[in-house]
Amino acid sequence: MWRVRRAAVACEVCQSLVKHSSGTKGNLPLQKLHLVSRSIYHTHHPTLKLQRPQLRTSLQQFSSLTSLPLRRLKLSPVKYGYQPHRNFWPARLAARLLKLRYLILGSAVGGGYTAKKTFDQWKDMIPDLSDYKWIVPDIVWEIDEYIDLGSPGETAFRATDPGSESDKRYRKGLLGELILLQQQIQEHEEEARRAAGQYSTSYAQQKRKVSDKEKIDQLQEELLHTQLKYQRILERLEKENKELRKLVLQKDDKGIHHRKLKKSLIDMYSEVLDVLSDYDASYNTQDHLPRVVVVGDQSAGKTSVLEMIAQARIFPRGSGEMMTRSPVKVTLSEGPHHVALFKDSSREFDLTKEEDLAALRHEIELRMRKNVKEGCTVSPETISLNVKGPGLQRMVLVDLPGVINTVTSGMAPDTKETIFSISKAYMQNPNAIILCIQDGSVDAERSIVTDLVSQMDPHGRRTIFVLTKVDLAEKNVTSPSRIQQIIEGKLFPMKALGYFAVVTGKGNSSESIEAIRDYEEEFFQNSKLLKTSMLKAHQVTTRNLSLAVSDCFWKMVRESVEQQADSFKATRFNLETEWKNNYPRLRELDRNELFEKAKNEILDEVISLSQVTPKHWEEILQQSLWERVSTHVIENIYLPAAQTMNSGTFNTTVDIKLKQWTDKQLPNKAVEVAWETLQEEFSRFMTEPKGKEHDDIFDKLKEAVKEESIKRHKWNDFAEDSLRVIQHNALEDRSISDKQQWDAAIYFMEEALQARLKDTENAIENMVGPDWKKRWLYWKNRTQEQCVHNETKNELEKMLKCNEEHPAYLASDEITTVRKNLESRGVEVDPSLIKDTWHQVYRRHFLKTALNHCNLCRRGFYYYQRHFVDSELECNDVVLFWRIQRMLAITANTLRQQLTNTEVRRLEKNVKEVLEDFAEDSEKKVKLLTGKRVQLAEDLKKVREIQEKLDAFIEALHQEK
Repeated sequence: MWRVRRAAVACEVCQSLVKHSSGTKGNLPLQKLHLVSRSIYHTHHPTLKLQRPQLRTSLQQFSSLTSLPLRRLKLSPVKYGYQPHRNFWPARLAARLLKLRYLILGSAVGGGYTAKKTFDQWKDMIPDLSDYKWIVPDIVWEIDEYIDLGSPGETAFRATDPGSESDKRYRKGLLGELILLQQQIQEHEEEARRAAGQYSTSYAQQKRKVSDKEKIDQLQEELLHTQLKYQRILERLEKENKELRKLVLQKDDKGIHHRKLKKSLIDMYSEVLDVLSDYDASYNTQDHLPRVVVVGDQSAGKTSVLEMIAQARIFPRGSGEMMTRSPVKVTLSEGPHHVALFKDSSREFDLTKEEDLAALRHEIELRMRKNVKEGCTVSPETISLNVKGPGLQRMVLVDLPGVINTVTSGMAPDTKETIFSISKAYMQNPNAIILCIQDGSVDAERSIVTDLVSQMDPHGRRTIFVLTKVDLAEKNVTSPSRIQQIIEGKLFPMKALGYFAVVTGKGNSSESIEAIRDYEEEFFQNSKLLKTSMLKAHQVTTRNLSLAVSDCFWKMVRESVEQQADSFKATRFNLETEWKNNYPRLRELDRNELFEKAKNEILDEVISLSQVTPKHWEEILQQSLWERVSTHVIENIYLPAAQTMNSGTFNTTVDIKLKQWTDKQLPNKAVEVAWETLQEEFSRFMTEPKGKEHDDIFDKLKEAVKEESIKRHKWNDFAEDSLRVIQHNALEDRSISDKQQWDAAIYFMEEALQARLKDTENAIENMVGPDWKKRWLYWKNRTQEQCVHNETKNELEKMLKCNEEHPAYLASDEITTVRKNLESRGVEVDPSLIKDTWHQVYRRHFLKTALNHCNLCRRGFYYYQRHFVDSELECNDVVLFWRIQRMLAITANTLRQQLTNTEVRRLEKNVKEVLEDFAEDSEKKVKLLTGKRVQLAEDLKKVREIQEKLDAFIEALHQEK
């Protein structure tokens, strides 16, 4: 009876709990509740074992639970299964039991809330193990569905609403309910443990049925997903770091911090390499500073890998043809903007704009073609390019021309050997990191670069192997293990420090870097190479490659840079000692400084041309012009006119010949004379020794500047036309104004005739041989031909003595007479020999006669003024020479004015242009400024510069540490 009545009370309490519980609306059917919930809500469930509650008497009358009102409890009569008689102790016992009820309820609610809060905190600290849920048996996760830790406390709290009907019913059976609830929980915990054991046993049996292969595949797939997950997290963090760095750099760039930004480490290191690239290593100074050397077969993807590292399509591209024709040094560094600039240019190319990218590729191609000399295909000259951008890995890479196996049409015959020599020159550096690029889409046996790399680095201590186009390799290769053998270096004789596999796009040159990166990540996520553990996650993608190369590069730099600095210090000491011993009183001027000094001297000498006096110019011009035209005046004008023996015919002949000469030859000859005179004066100033201040190291440079300036100088074409008019007018003037001019003309005529007479006598002497005096004094003899000429000359002189006014030409009967006379003396002679001898004999006779006539004309000025009327003396030849002399003086004056006003300034301008061109041509300066002194100064300057930059870099490197 007690049990039935107690069950009814518990049922009413359960119904009230269901109505007031949070998250439950309406009446819930019993069948929809979990096992534990059923037992909690329905204490009279058949599965429960009810026990009679044990009453306690040590209870207080007031509750300590702060959430409930503090008031005296009104006890309701509790009817149990048996009650023989009433007395006063049940009321007191009920009051104490109700007091106990509040203590137990408060402790349960507070402890449950604290436990739940602690559980939530620990649950948040535990990592997400949902990806590894399969490892834990399913029963563990199913328990959570059956047990609701928050429901009992919350339900109990809501069930204690004072004054309600449910509260009254709840008060009556609280003690028994709590005891039954504790028993229910213990029983269900035992059932849960038994169920967990059953599930564990079934799960273990089920797992045993799975084959080992499936376990391995499942584990590998889970591991791959985990690696990719952490890779994405790493990429996200790198992106955030990149954005933060960009913001910081932009703030510095805008001057928010108002401080001068120092050069980055990589920029300082790049400057050292730039100086070393220009340094002549012939003076026992070797460059062993680290750099990343990118080598590979042609079209293996070297440039594409470098572009992925630089995050921009910066290199010219072509299908199948050689695009990299000279080494390109790329310095990667961080910056607020993604830009590129050359070492010798201030222009920045914005790598986020397609127009600037196209312009940059075109500029690189132009510089490569400029470096390649005529008749060559590749060049060892380096192009230096700096690329800055947020998130770029700091390093220095050198992209070399691709190694070829066969020289094709259009290439120089030595192209293959030149590429090998360039590659070896960079790889033989013991501190250079070799980035060996291998095309994965072709057969490994066709590779050439691997043999070359294995020769330079046989132990693989500084080589990183990169397999490109892995996507094509996976499609074309039937056995994926072959790719693994390539990656691990089992198909090559070379060894490497690390092996990487990358994808450089789908082969479309218009693909962006972002598209290629997305395609690369998507490929490796689905690739069998990772799923089958042929490749590890850190061995794929160009991002991981860039990180690995950068770490290796800086590790090599830190290990070797101080040793290299010490070697340059020793070299500097040796060079300074050698300079002090050989050139103790000279300053250490390198080639550029010596060129500037020579340039100033040359410009000073050019300015000296403007200080030449007009008198000196006219004297030189007049003398030079007469030397040039004297032969024509004597032979073609004076002698033909003088042989006419008639004054009128003489003047007519002279006028005609002078007019023809002026129209055709004279102005041109005058300009040529003026130009040659300017050259001679300029050369005299350039080559004239300056005493102790003269430095013969500049002689070759000055000579080259002089020749190039003269070659570029062109005389004004209009000067010849104006000069023709002036000369024609000067020759038309026949009036001699005074006796002084007359005497000057006679003196000029005598000098000209004497010079011709002297030349004629020398010609006769060479023809007939030495005279008797020279034969006796100098022991000289005549040849047979000279003897014949001498006999012929003597015979012709006899004929002239008989007729001193003989004409200039011999008649045929006279030639026969002379020949017979010579034959009678046993001398066989040819008629042509007689004519040649007569020409010189008669010329000497005529010049002597003209000189005698010139002496007679010294007193002929009086007759000239009277036009030689009533006088047998005729001096028309003197008038001719005066006209020539006056023409020479006027021409010299005109040319002097043109020289000083125009041509000297033009020449000075040409000299400046030549010097500017030579200053930009380093090869020309090396060729013209040579010698041990120059080379020693060059080496000393560069070694000092390298050492200073290395010391600054090492100091900055220590500060960064």
